[in-house]
Amino acid sequence: MAKMTPRTLSGFMELLPAPQQQMERIMEILRRTYSLYGFTPLDTPVIESSDVLLAKAGGETEKQIYRFQKGDSDLSLRFDLTVPLAKYVALHYNDLSFPFRRYQIGKVYRGERAQRGRFREFYQADIDIIGDGKLSIINEAEIPAIIYKTFSTLGLKRFQIRVNNRKILNGFYASLGLTEQSADVMRTVDKLDKIGPEKVKTILVEDFAIPAEKADEILRFIAISGSNEEVLSALEGYQGRSETFDAGLEELKTVVRYLADFGVPAENFAVDLSIARGLDYYTGTVYETTLLDHPEIGSVCSGGRYDNLAEFYTDRQLPGAGISIGLTRLFYVLGEQGMLNPDLPTAPADVLILPMTEDLSPAISLATALRENGIRTQLHCEDKKFKQKISYADKLHIPYVIFLGEDEINAGVVACKDLTTGEQTKLEPAATIYRIKAGLAEREKGSVILG
Repeated sequence: MAKMTPRTLSGFMELLPAPQQQMERIMEILRRTYSLYGFTPLDTPVIESSDVLLAKAGGETEKQIYRFQKGDSDLSLRFDLTVPLAKYVALHYNDLSFPFRRYQIGKVYRGERAQRGRFREFYQADIDIIGDGKLSIINEAEIPAIIYKTFSTLGLKRFQIRVNNRKILNGFYASLGLTEQSADVMRTVDKLDKIGPEKVKTILVEDFAIPAEKADEILRFIAISGSNEEVLSALEGYQGRSETFDAGLEELKTVVRYLADFGVPAENFAVDLSIARGLDYYTGTVYETTLLDHPEIGSVCSGGRYDNLAEFYTDRQLPGAGISIGLTRLFYVLGEQGMLNPDLPTAPADVLILPMTEDLSPAISLATALRENGIRTQLHCEDKKFKQKISYADKLHIPYVIFLGEDEINAGVVACKDLTTGEQTKLEPAATIYRIKAGLAEREKGSVILG
């Protein structure tokens, strides 16, 4: 029988054990950090009924969906985590307490063209805060703190959370008489970093028939820069032209006002009027986070405020605010840039026990004692040469190997070798456990990402 050639589909990431351990570390940090802020974990089905999943889809999103028939059922793979959240909140409204704060780390699927750093199956890591009827602006002020805590804990230092408010933009465009074209303008302005101001102006004038003088005024407005206080001061000069603008400016001032109280340093936060976010459903504060030394990566965390999460599933007003990290793409790019810390442990075990006697009871008892002390332990009882067993530990980067023979058992000691330093000790089990735990704590001191 001919053998099938094993292969992984294009656009799907499949990691070897060591990088998988790095990915797991990142996800664990995200879970711990999100939990610090009162978010509950959530998991929704990967497959949904197509009519439920595609209720608000259209355009490119619908073209990229993985859709299939199973019997009489029309099914689709989820393309983000927000639409399943909307369905979940509408379905379980009576069982939830609001504001409902959830985090979710899960795979999503998009049938776009696979290319470098772009995947068809990838992890997203989202948080959202959903209100019932209303949602305090303080939630929008807290989100930069969550972003800052997350990336700082991962090990990054030089990153910037850029913030704007869609009401400011909507109000400004309304004052120019461009309300009907505001969505087109914002989508174009959102490309400013990629194509530059001249091309943005050309698109505004030639594609959307916006007068050149108004295009110039738009570019002058979004070019307002300086410290957060200077930008806010400049924006005050536009007050009184639009109620929407004035409301957005007050919201933006509130977000900036509480930054220090939430623990966000000024150098990691900037008011940036060019940030609009491409999705039309954002209605208030919008966020983008960039790595200052790696602008080519683009936004590593983005999101914003939306007025009605579940409008396609319920008449209830459910406003929310949230952010999303494209985790698979971020992991890929960090690895490509050499920013993943290679010195952190990636071994599946902390200790490998090599029994040297026929009776395995002492080795099994020792493994049990190590595991009860939180030390990941593997017994190697295969019929292989001693050198092969040590080579096995080396290849997996297991830091400690324990040899347990008749002499050690009779003396009540454990022979333990640190494979990194070569140091070998013969100590009582309790002392060996203490030594291993101290060594592991030292190895864990580094951060996942090299800032």
